[in-house]
Amino acid sequence: MHKTIRIRNLDCAACAAELQEELAAADGLSEVSVDFVTQRIALEYEGEEALKGAIHTISHFEKVEIVDGSAPVRREMYLKELISIAVSALLFIPALVLHILGQYEWVAFGLFLGAFAAAGWTVVVNVVQNICRVFTERRFSALLDENLLMLVAAVGAFCIRQDMEGAVVMLLYQIGEYLQALAVGSSRGAITRLMQLKPDTAIRIRDGVQEEIDPEDLAAGDVILLRKGDKLPADCRLLSEAAELDTKSMTGESYLRTVRTGEEMLAGCVNEGAAVHAEVVRPASESAVAKILELVENSAAKKAKPEQFITKFARYYTPAVVLVAVLIAIVPPLFQNYDFATWIVPALNFLVISCPCALIISVPLTYFSGVGTLARYGVLTKGAVHLDALASVSCAAFDKTGTLTQGKFTVGQVVGDGRALQLAAALEGASSHPLAQAFASVEAPAPEEVREITGRGLEGKVGGKQVLVGSERLLAERGVSFPRLQTDALCVYVAEEGVYVGCVTIEDALRPEAQAALTGLRRAGIGHIAVLTGDTEARAEAALSSLPVDEICAELLPQDKPVCAERLKANGTLLYVGDGVNDTPVMAVSDVSVAMGGLGSDAAIEASDFVLATDSLSALPKAVKGARKTRKIVIENIVFSIAVKLALMALSLCGLLPLSVAVLGDTGVMLLAVLNSMRMRAKIK
Repeated sequence: MHKTIRIRNLDCAACAAELQEELAAADGLSEVSVDFVTQRIALEYEGEEALKGAIHTISHFEKVEIVDGSAPVRREMYLKELISIAVSALLFIPALVLHILGQYEWVAFGLFLGAFAAAGWTVVVNVVQNICRVFTERRFSALLDENLLMLVAAVGAFCIRQDMEGAVVMLLYQIGEYLQALAVGSSRGAITRLMQLKPDTAIRIRDGVQEEIDPEDLAAGDVILLRKGDKLPADCRLLSEAAELDTKSMTGESYLRTVRTGEEMLAGCVNEGAAVHAEVVRPASESAVAKILELVENSAAKKAKPEQFITKFARYYTPAVVLVAVLIAIVPPLFQNYDFATWIVPALNFLVISCPCALIISVPLTYFSGVGTLARYGVLTKGAVHLDALASVSCAAFDKTGTLTQGKFTVGQVVGDGRALQLAAALEGASSHPLAQAFASVEAPAPEEVREITGRGLEGKVGGKQVLVGSERLLAERGVSFPRLQTDALCVYVAEEGVYVGCVTIEDALRPEAQAALTGLRRAGIGHIAVLTGDTEARAEAALSSLPVDEICAELLPQDKPVCAERLKANGTLLYVGDGVNDTPVMAVSDVSVAMGGLGSDAAIEASDFVLATDSLSALPKAVKGARKTRKIVIENIVFSIAVKLALMALSLCGLLPLSVAVLGDTGVMLLAVLNSMRMRAKIK
């Protein structure tokens, strides 16, 4: 069983890794993911006892609190930290002046010590608490974190009478922690803004009476009133003549969309026109907004490989750093007349510079920002791991019907006996195939014994007579003689008692954004675009002639599509976009899969890695660009952080780096990495 737990007060990325390690080691728990940025814990548990144990571990871990799902996200003000920094700075400045003038050294020492205490008291408290946990809980890993590194560096500086460096270490560290908290808090605010997509109330109309209710209480079939400025509380079908919707919250683009009677409207959009009435088509819990919130909140559970690496890296890195620093302080003096004083500063510098905060904060922050940015465009990501896969895509394959086309079938012309339309409608009325939509408004007799013939059509009885409805292949296999219609339209052939009756043509227009979307994928670096369809090659080529498609794989049965997808993977990492139940086997073999969220089947959405909540293909190029930008920023942060730290370490070992500059360098690297991560939140062009 799966559970996502909201928490707060988990303000340390290293602590998140430690908590995840504790939960993963507990009995009955698996696939544990603790996310420092989103303040959420995702886990699989085997029973209620295992879940109770997990809740006990979480609630007793440092200051972590479990937040009820209905509780609002609290905005952190960090006032206490700001006051500590201000007091420390006020004490540090006159101490620095006295130190430069070389006067009143003991007064300067007292002021430096006061500056250290004002900025570092929380660090001292954390280290003391960690020491207590080592003795009470036997958790030795709890001691080795960035608090210990900074405290040792600062106290060591005071011990060798580098008073200014001792104070500045703690002051700069706390300034860096404060700025980091602001940056991460800003990213956490993205969740709060997403939650604003969901309105607090809805106005339901029953027996002519208006009542204000919670959107969660809406059911399919309820009639609601949407006033000007109201957010849609659920996915609805318009009952009034027309409505003007602002879709920015769902698509990322601010423009008004005109909706006509009978058309669907997605939850989260805003009614910018006159008041209208609408009918709820699905509960609020199944709406597009609900999908966005659920997927974005749970996306942190599936971490990308760089995230997994950094988590494991940090677990062993800090103890190794402490050991190396001790060796630097002890080993060289043994060969230099026991001159320990000379090597203490490089050892302390090494401790400060080695702090892994830049990596363990910026990498998950970048992925979270990437997931949130794609959500603004209506692209829902099921995990950061899929962002990495999407960034590598070089080949794309599409289902035709309902994906590149609108999937809204209508009857064209009837060729032959006019009874063909009624007979086709009778059998199609018992089918869940998308083609059956075309016959929904046709009055037809009730069928009997309807059976679907996969990839070919239907057979059944109408008025006691055996009827076949389907493709040319079906009639040919049953030995029915019929004239082949010379047309590019989709044809549904009808036979009764083995005799050809007639043919019904079906029309399905391309999506208006299909051409721009495929062209955008080309520009985003997709080198090969293919279409997989069960339609004939001639009809598929005629329907897709205006699109930049390299290859059309036609006349495919459902079992043929995965085989074709495997072949296409020879062109590189494969992206597949589909909308139906028949697409799920292809999605399973593809490297990356995308489902249409509105028209798409539940099975396709479940099997996919990404979901287009608005059913608009125009978001696909932005998704690819966003994924590649995310990976680029992650690589930049990893390379930059490691390169700068190695350079600072080399300078420190050569005796060319004061302790204060080491702290400033470490803090600067962390801040630059975090700020670089926040570039991911910018608009994708």
